[in-house]
Amino acid sequence: MTETRTTCPYCGVGCGVIITREDDAVSLRGDPEHPANLGRLCSKGSALAETLSLDDRLLHPELHGERIGWDAALDHAAARFADVIAEHGPEAVAFYVSGQLLTEDYYVANKLMKGYIGAANIDTNSRLCMASAVVGHKRAFGSDTVPVNYEDMELADLVVLVGSNLAWCHPVLFQRLAAAKAQRPQMQVVVIDPRRTMTAQFADLHLALEPGSDVALFNGLLAYLEANRRGDAAFLRDHTSGAEAVLQVARDAGIDAAVSATGLPRATLLSFYALFAGTEKVVTGFSQGVNQSSHGVDKVNAILNCHLYTGRIGRPGQGPFSITGQPNAMGGREVGGLANQLAAHMDIDNPAHRSIVQGFWGSPAIAAKQGLKAVDLFQAIQAGRIKAVWIAGTNPVDSMPDADDVRAALQACDFVVVSDVTRHTDTAALAHLLLPAAAWGEKDGTVTNSERRVSRQRGFLPLPGEAKPDWWIFTEVARRMGWAEAFAYENPASIFAEHAALSGCENGGSRDFDLSHLSRITPQAYDALAPLQWGPARFFGDGRFYTPDGRARLLPTPYIPPASQPDERYPLILNTGRVRDQWHTMTRTAKTARLMSHIAEPFVEIHPDDATARGIAPVSLIRLQSERGTIIARALITPEQRPGSVFVPLHWTDQLASQGRVDALIAPHRDALSGQPELKYTIVEARPYQAAWYGFAVLAERPAMLNAEYWALAPAKAGWRVELADAALPQDWDAYARRLFNVGDDTEMLAYRDAAGGRHRFAAFKDGRLLGALFVAPEPVAVSRAWAAERLEEAAPDAAARLRLLAGRAGADRPERGAIVCACFEIGVNQIVAAIGQGCGDVEAVGAALKAGTNCGSCRGEIRRLIDGTRIQKAG
Repeated sequence: MTETRTTCPYCGVGCGVIITREDDAVSLRGDPEHPANLGRLCSKGSALAETLSLDDRLLHPELHGERIGWDAALDHAAARFADVIAEHGPEAVAFYVSGQLLTEDYYVANKLMKGYIGAANIDTNSRLCMASAVVGHKRAFGSDTVPVNYEDMELADLVVLVGSNLAWCHPVLFQRLAAAKAQRPQMQVVVIDPRRTMTAQFADLHLALEPGSDVALFNGLLAYLEANRRGDAAFLRDHTSGAEAVLQVARDAGIDAAVSATGLPRATLLSFYALFAGTEKVVTGFSQGVNQSSHGVDKVNAILNCHLYTGRIGRPGQGPFSITGQPNAMGGREVGGLANQLAAHMDIDNPAHRSIVQGFWGSPAIAAKQGLKAVDLFQAIQAGRIKAVWIAGTNPVDSMPDADDVRAALQACDFVVVSDVTRHTDTAALAHLLLPAAAWGEKDGTVTNSERRVSRQRGFLPLPGEAKPDWWIFTEVARRMGWAEAFAYENPASIFAEHAALSGCENGGSRDFDLSHLSRITPQAYDALAPLQWGPARFFGDGRFYTPDGRARLLPTPYIPPASQPDERYPLILNTGRVRDQWHTMTRTAKTARLMSHIAEPFVEIHPDDATARGIAPVSLIRLQSERGTIIARALITPEQRPGSVFVPLHWTDQLASQGRVDALIAPHRDALSGQPELKYTIVEARPYQAAWYGFAVLAERPAMLNAEYWALAPAKAGWRVELADAALPQDWDAYARRLFNVGDDTEMLAYRDAAGGRHRFAAFKDGRLLGALFVAPEPVAVSRAWAAERLEEAAPDAAARLRLLAGRAGADRPERGAIVCACFEIGVNQIVAAIGQGCGDVEAVGAALKAGTNCGSCRGEIRRLIDGTRIQKAG
């Protein structure tokens, strides 16, 4: 038995994980010694051991779909890039990389592009995550510095969460906050979000503002702070500049403008303003609801203005906090992985910084101007200006706005390289050259979390097939392009040491990022490296900033409404984001049935009034349309959604749903300074999908094809589950079922047919074991999904069990779990409701009875909602 300490590959919290490997069995637990999580894990992290299978892995290099060797693949990549550069110049090639890469991978790719190819056309999916925070920080502080740490959220007397569903998107950090509030109930939590999310349900105050109106809200707060003399006069005088211009903008707008723009009652706004003004220890955490906006930088600076005006920064329990989305978005920023950065937090527009980096690298060139940011990069591919692109560890065909145009751009590109761990993604399908990369559990390096803490990811599995680490792949291509001496790395430790050395080069305290004390780290010391936070625990406590004059800058942020306003054609506002148990485009999380059991298909969250006005029935299907595209998804009708708005998760791709790629609806609007796309505000219309029939099926094997306009596929423990619907009826239901089950006429089939009522049920068996079951109805099928999927696990169901299967229910004497609420312990809604009925009156009591909500805690809000619903029913 061996134990390995590593770091979770999901969100920016950066949780420590202890892996136990005994023979071929892998188990895991949270690392109690890691400062980020102190032993906690979320549902995704807890299920990591279930995602290690090789069934979907890219294991060998492929050129035009044919397997080739590594030498041939690397020679081909180097030659094609070199040819394009020779003919069209360095600006004609690009890299698009990922916050999933390790810092060492990122460093090599950035060095190759900016120092040796000599252009800055390397950008990253972190552009979609935190680019606005980067620019906001640099404008105000002179550096991309996160001034706080996780402990500050626990020490604060007021935590304001803006555009952050912390409970679902950063669950372990949320649990730290919840535990702190339980110990100090007087701590106040305010959530500013158009949706009533699980985080909002936890809050003492929820401000459900109009989408896109954050700047107006914080300008109003600044006006209130000035009117009530809450500014820190000494801090403003000695350590800031620009306050008067900022205050004039806030005065001119006043609180009336905030009330008008946000749509919030004046009394509610004033209540929040008074709470902020009267509380010294305030942390304002913000995430994608702020960053993913065409005015994201102004939103960030409007928040920073309020902290700088009050001097609430750099001390325990005080400060603005950009909560990063990805596991190594921070590491990518450290190495200059964005198109507008140089390595080690240096500026590409600064000639002195360019000289430092080029001199350190000894490179033949250095990028002299900013490269193309993500949206511009793919538009340049479509226009033919970029002839060759290398995509590493990300899936832009699904994650970029204007996703159908991104697909078309890659289809038209002369040369597309994709290095990834997964063979079948919507982006990999467009690659000329596929390169198999090492996955989490196999690769070795570092990541940096949201509080600037560098942690090690360590391999505990052998490299499968011919998979290689990303740093090795970039290094080998660089060597073949003629730069072997500069890319003579033999291991990630040598890359990390060079990265650390560059961070201290001509620094002397003039830059925030400095790991130069590790520049001579040995492979042995690197292997043993414990989590460490760069910089002090809190920045700016001394009032010294990284601007030329050492002062923080307050910046005017006049409120500008979103450019696209709802109209008669598109009267609803679309918001996109994550759900609790999924990550990005689900190439990892969808490998485990446990994580897919909570939400198994794309959905549109819509308010009851908006649904009624459009004739949309509960759990029916919605056709959601913008001027750029259409998706079909399940209707989730809930009063928790703001009227006039809808929410759709970002995760679904063509691999798991027929029409669920929500980013195909989103226009490529972006912030003028950060280039970050507007993913939270798209005008759309919702209409009922006119289905002639609905279906649900469980299958022992993944179907080769699904003959329905709408389908959504999800793994079950012993097979697959699939939702189906179409506007046209099949000619022969028996033949349809056999094609779905992939069986012939000689396979045993049990059937119920009601042609007049449009209801049909089929079950196919081989050697007594269930191969597949299909349930069809003219309305959404009323079958227990979890129960039906569990029938695939039965070895040989008897006659009674077969009849129950055809009926689609277990029977009155056999309780069903129902839809899964707690993924950690696989506890269903029926079990929780039963426990409530037996006297479990709070979340803790339900946890004691069922364990639900006692691990990661992500489901506690849903349990609380069930308890409240039961109380309302009893009161009624």
